[in-house]
This record gives sequence, structure tokens and C-alpha cells, in this order.
Amino acid sequence: SLVVLFGATAGAYGAKLGSDERELILLVWQVVDLHSKKVGTLHKSLVKADNLDLSDQCREVSGLTPEGLGKAEPLDRVLQQFSQLVSSDLKVLGRSSYTLCSDGQLLIRQVLHPETSKKNFLLSDCFYSFYDLRKEFHACYPSSAAVKDQTIKTMAEYLGLGTDESEEDFGVWQVKTMVAIIFSMLSESCNHVFTEPETVKYKYETGPCSKSETVDSETVIRARGLPWQSSDQDIARFFKGLNIAKGGVALCLNAQGRRNGEALVRFVNSEQRDLALERHKHHMGSRYIEVYKATGEEFLKIAGGTSNEVAQFLSKENQVIIRMRGLPFTATQEDVLGFLGPECPVTGGKEGLLFVKYPDGRPTGDAFVLFSCEEYAQNALKKHKEILGKRYIELFRSTAAEVQQVLNRYMSTPLIPTLPTPIIPVIPPPYTIATGSIRDCVRLRGLPYTAGIDDILDFMGDATGDIKPHGVHMVLNQQGRPSGDAFIQMKSAEKAFMVAQKCHKKMMKDRYVEVFQCSGEEMNFVLMGGTLNRSGLSPPPCKLPCLSPPAYAAFQTAAVIPAEAALYQPQALLPTTRTPQASATAPPAVTYYPAQAAQLYMNYTAYYPSPPVSPTTVGYIAAPPGAVAAAATATHTPILPQPGALVRMQGLPYNTGMKEILSFFQGYQYAPDDYNGLIQLSDQARSVLQAPKEWVCL
Repeated sequence: SLVVLFGATAGAYGAKLGSDERELILLVWQVVDLHSKKVGTLHKSLVKADNLDLSDQCREVSGLTPEGLGKAEPLDRVLQQFSQLVSSDLKVLGRSSYTLCSDGQLLIRQVLHPETSKKNFLLSDCFYSFYDLRKEFHACYPSSAAVKDQTIKTMAEYLGLGTDESEEDFGVWQVKTMVAIIFSMLSESCNHVFTEPETVKYKYETGPCSKSETVDSETVIRARGLPWQSSDQDIARFFKGLNIAKGGVALCLNAQGRRNGEALVRFVNSEQRDLALERHKHHMGSRYIEVYKATGEEFLKIAGGTSNEVAQFLSKENQVIIRMRGLPFTATQEDVLGFLGPECPVTGGKEGLLFVKYPDGRPTGDAFVLFSCEEYAQNALKKHKEILGKRYIELFRSTAAEVQQVLNRYMSTPLIPTLPTPIIPVIPPPYTIATGSIRDCVRLRGLPYTAGIDDILDFMGDATGDIKPHGVHMVLNQQGRPSGDAFIQMKSAEKAFMVAQKCHKKMMKDRYVEVFQCSGEEMNFVLMGGTLNRSGLSPPPCKLPCLSPPAYAAFQTAAVIPAEAALYQPQALLPTTRTPQASATAPPAVTYYPAQAAQLYMNYTAYYPSPPVSPTTVGYIAAPPGAVAAAATATHTPILPQPGALVRMQGLPYNTGMKEILSFFQGYQYAPDDYNGLIQLSDQARSVLQAPKEWVCL
């Protein structure tokens, strides 16, 4: 038997059903016995929504009113009545089992499953298998319109059935017409058989993903704006009703190994992916989630792995993965098992533990643990921030993709990364980054992520004439993408004030943009990793007390830094030059700025400021070998007199100064010329290249 089902929400109708996240307000159904071609009673039930504000389209199409819906039953009660009435009708027809049949997939996948998931009650098993009448009709009549273009009305017109909807109530005509279409498909001329129903997965299945897999780009989406504590199960719940591929949720991590609020999700086919895109700006709790297309290459970059150790660890299916962070470097497997205790046994004992290590075997302080059930995982999470040794340990849910991502990050990054080809500016940058407390800058907050320099200039209107040369600064996030913020240097504080007054909350594309007046100093702090909000100014970590030793200039104006030194910087980020004496014939300065500068020390870098000038205002090209050689010969005093003379010190106390380092190397001969052999990067340069506790010595 089939149960023909039709429904409507308080919002969009037809092809956009469920895309606006509105609640169900109407269910109409009728039982059809495929063998005897008999039908049961037609039932129509209104559903009381939490929000009774109906859209204009809903009022026009359905004829329903908030007053009428206010007297109806809530969804959970209506679904109980549905099960009882269907069972009663089946008994009358002498049948016991049935499968749902709906007009397309939207009612089941995009309305019923998401809404019941948000309201925290379970759907009965019958809602996890159904026939899509449009697909069945196209299979029966191949010459009819494509599945995506079918509607109840077009199918009825194809068969020559009556299509006057005004004769019946809304919903009743649709169900009666669907029943008539089914009977036409069962006629002797067609003799159609319903054999392969659509299925909805009961739960998300975890599993590993190999980099050698082929992932169809038409099946992958990127979800942005996720709560940082959300797990793969939370994301699967957000996409409830759609079938996610096994191991198809990959949470993205930032440069520090922490979740950045994005995830890549892989679905079983392109149809499911297209339905997922319709959930753009649907809500997870109080946050709306943005959903965009992504590629299979991006998914494999995040979720794919090649390590046999990881593959073996993740080979145990349907396990709950917990990530432990902050472990003492001396912690052993026995220490971790003892910390977790007998109330949360680890799957397989020591085999259920995976320590994350650097390529040289040093521990990172991270580990992943497998638990066989949710109860054991919950017991483990209760130990969050308890002490092991002298350190508190953080515990939180993880995913198979996160395991791969963390291992790939640590195991694939060399200890001393190699530099890309040097890049030389086409136009020497004459600018300097603004400083001081004069409030001659404005901050734009809430920009569309697709906004570019031209969009900002259009947004500013006539005020663009008051912007300083190279005065537009796009703030990038840790992934190098626009963060939604920008700073603009104006010619005076008065001009900045006028722009803030004129453009505040003005629309750019589909978003309003906030505009605030600020100073150059505040702009610099944000560009270098600090925060500026209503609570005031929070400096970047490289500016915090006791984090950075005093700055010492080590580069001469004309010096070209060789590739081996890994210290390329634009002029604006170089420290003040220090020369023993002025030279009458100083060679011309050559500045190199590699495009991947922010990625050179991915393993060590904590903060990535945006470039000190708008990306479109200065062009960069690869430096020809001849230019590099000529610049090198123009240098009077090379920084590296011979290969192998440079050593790197890592793990220094944050308050270490020059005296402590010289004392540490007492008895060894370092480079002459006072302390020029000891190179400490400026605060700004360090935030691009290195962690604040590293020095480079010659």
C-alpha cells in the first residue's frame, strides 16, 4: 500500500518549499491499495505552528488564516493522529504495511525531518523511506518533462486529467490528483511497479577518507558560521533529512589547530547537495549558517589522509572520537588511561589512543581517544580541564576528518620550511602604515565576503577623493580570506568623521555596513592581530607585555636578505635601520615580498595580519634571477657569510633578552660587528613569520 502525502508550510510553496525554514501548517493524506486499487478515507489536518505569521503566498494559495491555525493541534500530536488513522485505514483494506508517496522530496527531506529535529522529537520509521512520485512518473513516462520540472499539475495535464484546482480545498485536490496519477501508472498499458523507494539515513556514519579517493565536486558544500564547539553529529543534525556520505563531515581548523567555524560536507549525490544549498542561512541554535558550493579537492585537502597509523586508528567504525589537548609532553599511554579512569573505558585499550607528534617524534600535547558508546564519551567529557601532572587537559568531541587534518598538519610540515620564489614589487611602495592617535581613519565592519576594493570605493561614493594613496586595507582572516572588515585612511580627522556619519549602516549588496571613526594606532593593532570592539582595544599577542624582547635593528638599508635566511619582508615591516656610518654611495634598496609569506612558518605562526596595503594597489611579479644576483652583488656585508652559519633557537622563555642568549652561547664565536649576528625580528615582522619566542642567530 501507498500513503499519498501532501503538505504545506507557512512560507514558500512549490519548488522553494522548506527553503525559508518556515513550519508545517497542513498535512493531507490518503491510503491507496496498489493490488485492489482501492483507497481509504482522505484526511486533512491543520498543524499549529509556533509562529502563526503566514506569508502572502501562503495566504493566497492555501486560503488559511492564523485564526484557523490557532485552533489546530501541534505537529507532534498531528503525527500521532496520522499513524493511528493510517493503521485504521490499512486494517479496513486488509493491509498491514505501507510506504509514503509524496510529490517530490521537499516535504519529507526539507520540511518534516528538519522541523522535528529542531523540536526534539523522533519521526516514525515510515518517514525514512518514501516514493518520489515525480521520479516514478518519469520512469513510467520517459517522454514527459524532466523530473525537476514536474509538478502535480503538469503530470495531470500530460495524462489529460482534470486540472481545475478551484473545485476542491487546498491540499485535497493535490492528493486526489496524485491518486489518479498513480492509478494511471498502474493501468495495463503501463503496469508500473513501485520497487525502489528513496531512503533517509537514520544517523550519520563516521569513517576515514583517503587522499587517493575520487570525490565528485558536485557533492560537496562548505558550511560557514558554525559554533566552534559543534561536532560532526551537530552538523549532520543541521542537514537532517539529507544523506551525508560516510565520513563526509570535515571540520576545518585554523593555523593554531582550533576549529574556525567552517566545515566541508560531502553528500551521496548531487541531488542531495543541491537540497543542502537550499538551507543557506538556516539556523543552528541562534546562529545562521551560510552554505556554499565547494570542490572535491578542497574536501580531500581537509579530510584526506595517507598515514597507515591513522587509517588503522580510524578503522574501528561507529566509535565516538574525543580529542585531548594540553597533555604533558612526558605523558604516556598509561597516564592517559589512568586519567580517564574505569568509568570511561577506551576502545581497545592502548590501541584506542593516538598521540599527535611532530615529524621528528616530539609530542605536540594532543591525542585522540576512541570510545565505543556515547555514555563513555560523556563521562570522558566531564573530565574537561581536570589536572594531569601539572597541566589541565581540554577534552572535546572530534571527528575522523579532524584526526586526519591534525595529523596532516603536523606530519607534513618540515621543521624549517623552504621558501618560494622571491617576488619583487613592480612599483616601489612609497607608503607608510599610519601611526598616532589622530582619528583620521575609518573602520568598515560587516562587509560582504565577496566585496573587493572597487566595491568599497563605490560604497564610499564622493568621499573616495579624500582617501590617502594606498589607504584601503582589507583585513584578512587566518585562512587568507576577507574577514568582513576593512580600514580606510582619510586625509584628515574631519573627513573621517564625515564618512562615518554619512555611510554608517549604508547597504552594500545585501548587507548593511557599520562605519566607525578610529585612529591609525587602532588600525595597526587590528591589522597585526588585535581586536577593537565596544569593550575597547585588545593588543595583538605580539604586543602584550613580556612576550616580545626589545627590538634590535639588524638589517642595513641596502641589504638583500638571501633566500636561505627566510626573512623576506616589505619595507613597511622592517625595523629601523642601523648602520655604523652613513655611506655616500649607498646602493639602491631592493625589497622582496613573497606572496606566501604568511604561510612560510605555518607550524609556528599564530597571527596573520593582512598585507600593509590593498592587494590591488601594488602589483607583484616573480623576481628574475638576474635581478636577485645583481642585488646580491650590491650588498657590501652579506648576512650569511657562509652556508650553515645560521641556527634557530626555539622554546625560549618569553622574557629572554640579548644578554641571556649571549650567555647561553658563551665560549662560541658568533658573527662580528657587535651584536649584528643576533637577529631578532620586529614585532610586526614576527607576527607574519614567527612565534614571539624565537630568535635567529648567526
